[in-house]
Amino acid sequence: MSLSSPSFAFATIKELKERLARREISSRELLDFFINRFAQHDAQLKTALEVFDAESIFADTAATQPAAQGLLSGIPGMIKDNICQKNRRMTCASKMLKNYTAIYDATACERLKQEGAFLIGRANCDEFAMGSSCEYSAFQKTVNPWDVSRVPGGSSGGSVAAVAAGLVPWALGSETGGSVRFPSAFCGTTCVKPTYGHVSRSGLVAYASSLDQISPVARTVYDTALVFSAIAGNDPKDSSSLSAAQKDYTKNLTGVLPAGVRIGIVDNALGASGIEPEVVAAIQQAIVAFEKMGAQIKHVSLPTLEYGAATYFILSRAEAASNLARFDGVRYATRDKAASTLRDMYCNTRHDGFGSEVATRIMVGNYVLSAGHAKDYYGNAKKVQNMIRHDFISAFKEVDVLLMPVHPAPAFPLGAFDLDKLQMDLQDFFTCPINLAGLPALALPCGFSKKPVLPLGFQLVGPDLSEELLFQVGHAYQQQTDWHTCHPLAFAE
Repeated sequence: MSLSSPSFAFATIKELKERLARREISSRELLDFFINRFAQHDAQLKTALEVFDAESIFADTAATQPAAQGLLSGIPGMIKDNICQKNRRMTCASKMLKNYTAIYDATACERLKQEGAFLIGRANCDEFAMGSSCEYSAFQKTVNPWDVSRVPGGSSGGSVAAVAAGLVPWALGSETGGSVRFPSAFCGTTCVKPTYGHVSRSGLVAYASSLDQISPVARTVYDTALVFSAIAGNDPKDSSSLSAAQKDYTKNLTGVLPAGVRIGIVDNALGASGIEPEVVAAIQQAIVAFEKMGAQIKHVSLPTLEYGAATYFILSRAEAASNLARFDGVRYATRDKAASTLRDMYCNTRHDGFGSEVATRIMVGNYVLSAGHAKDYYGNAKKVQNMIRHDFISAFKEVDVLLMPVHPAPAFPLGAFDLDKLQMDLQDFFTCPINLAGLPALALPCGFSKKPVLPLGFQLVGPDLSEELLFQVGHAYQQQTDWHTCHPLAFAE
């Protein structure tokens, strides 16, 4: 197989590592190949805000990696532009930070470099990770490689679309309400949203601090588990970090379901209003596949599921208003230097620096936190959040993992919800409850719609720190199906 072979672009991390080990290719050839993939295709896709030069990428990893071979030695990947990479620009896809250079590596990036990974560039995203379509970047709109007239999903659309199009074999995104699982379902990739606190948030720009998690995306469960192995584990620099130790999550991926595993089908999710029949049919086929593998299928209900979107709407915006107050032109942000007063400098900087979606969320957040409203909105939302987590925990007394949709329909056209912001806010209906509960979830492809042909996906949800089980169940599914091997032909050459 030559470096120019289309199948090389869509090789898994596992396959690339084997080829490197056999010295069929060198790490420099591999890096150059993927840099050239961006040069060839990204003008159309617009997944990257910046692709670094090969020499600086080599230097970054060489300065950090120990002598021993790491889990990802020589494997290039993309980093969402709200995650700090030392001495690289980090803009959060916002004019507010257009000139900001990170002065340290996020813990996740530091660990990736220690494992020998090449961090190839900065992935586009919705501004400050606020969006579900990757249309809200201040610099460009990323498109879906399966149909460039459609969105890739957001906010981690650049990261996910780059993997789906074969521009990189893995990437990092971030999750607050579904921002990696959602685009993964739209683009046909695999990803994991970790247990809250299982991956350090140090170096991740905060949107909603009690919900945010860095999340890896790749083509397969095995590859996703490999990247997760590199970044997961306790970090003293993150006060919310759990005490879980680092380990290799690929070691127990046998391709066989754990004996007696109980999978709970969330009936009120599959039967939710507005879910398209093609999505239900694809998920039903996945359920049949699990039954044939020996899983015990049970049917459950999550009574508070319908309250997740409203609860997330309130809590995420309240935290966003607080977190983004720091961007006022004094220390971190672009500053309006023409202002004659301090007040004008503050107002003009924030008016000009934030896009309309971010500004709207800040205003809503300040409202739900304001005197006279905080109890009715923020206070009640926190109570419902506890109820949502309780529902999940109760379900896990009966089953080991839950199976439910990621999204009710395939990827929608660009601009579809420009005049219907409520529908855009409801795109996270099936994903945000998991973030509110702080639980891990694994998203996998499970089929395609017919007209047009677009990927469909589902998610497996587990109790706290059950990522290893989710990987085992998901990997077994992918050994029996081939949806994860499909890729958009338009970007095969």
